[in-house]
Amino acid sequence: MVGLTRTLGEAWAADGIRVNGIAPGLVDTKLTKVTTASPARLDATLSRVPLGRMGLPHEIAGVAGVAVFLASPLASYMVGETLLVDGGLTLA
Repeated sequence: MVGLTRTLGEAWAADGIRVNGIAPGLVDTKLTKVTTASPARLDATLSRVPLGRMGLPHEIAGVAGVAVFLASPLASYMVGETLLVDGGLTLA
């Protein structure tokens, strides 16, 4: 995904199309219930996340979420980037 984002970002930037990506960690949604339904599995997963919690949907796509930022003029000079929104999981 990171490579595709960079490649498309470079290819389409001259046309004024900004391609950026979001790489979320564990976010509390219906799709993650397989992990969150098991206390042992959830604890094992969260123990590796420096913030110690799951992400919330609004942090990714809410009014002040990462997706809104990327779609806003505030990110008008960003292209080909993938933002990690994983509670610090990739730091470990």
